[in-house]
Amino acid sequence: MNPFDEIALEQAIRLKEAKKASDILAVSVGSTKSQETLRTALAMGADKALHIDVGDAETGPLQVAKLLKAIVLKEKPDLVILGKQAIDDDSNQTGQILAGLLAWPQGTFASKVEVSSDAKGVVVTREIDGGLETISCTLPAVITADLRLNEPRYATLPNIMKAKKKPLEKLTPADLGVDITQRLTIVSVAEPPKRAGGVKVESVDDLISKLKEKGISF
Repeated sequence: MNPFDEIALEQAIRLKEAKKASDILAVSVGSTKSQETLRTALAMGADKALHIDVGDAETGPLQVAKLLKAIVLKEKPDLVILGKQAIDDDSNQTGQILAGLLAWPQGTFASKVEVSSDAKGVVVTREIDGGLETISCTLPAVITADLRLNEPRYATLPNIMKAKKKPLEKLTPADLGVDITQRLTIVSVAEPPKRAGGVKVESVDDLISKLKEKGISF
């Protein structure tokens, strides 16, 4: 499981343990192998799982967000928690696109999540370049989890056995009425140019001379 998604799942479990959530649905988009990940989610503490089988089709953030939107409209959750980004392409877009498609408030890069006592809002502390920012969102809302939100638990052997009996539903994009045609083409992937070796100089004058040769003026 993507480490960020694992943290998102752990947060959902903690909210349920604190009686701030009643039911946890784990969702994965991918091939049949995704069911192994969902069984892990069930063993950690999710109540039920849903596999959206796309076969060998490639899905980007837009396609995944559209599929998740269809699930949200079907299941009507109060809170959707995702990992902040994938670990293969680092897109960091799915949560934001999903919130946009649903017209829901969003709290991204969450390092702390607190649901209000009346269960009508959530306070999110999020990590930004300048430090920490605290925002308040009304529910329903979308949250993306950062690394410092929590430390996920391990699935115990008894829970792994129990997970085999928990419901795991399987749907396809066609079942949800979602077109997953790719609209983004990766033209090429290339490494950045290698850095050239440095040059030692004997004095400040030599340094200034070398810089002038490179066209750097003072």
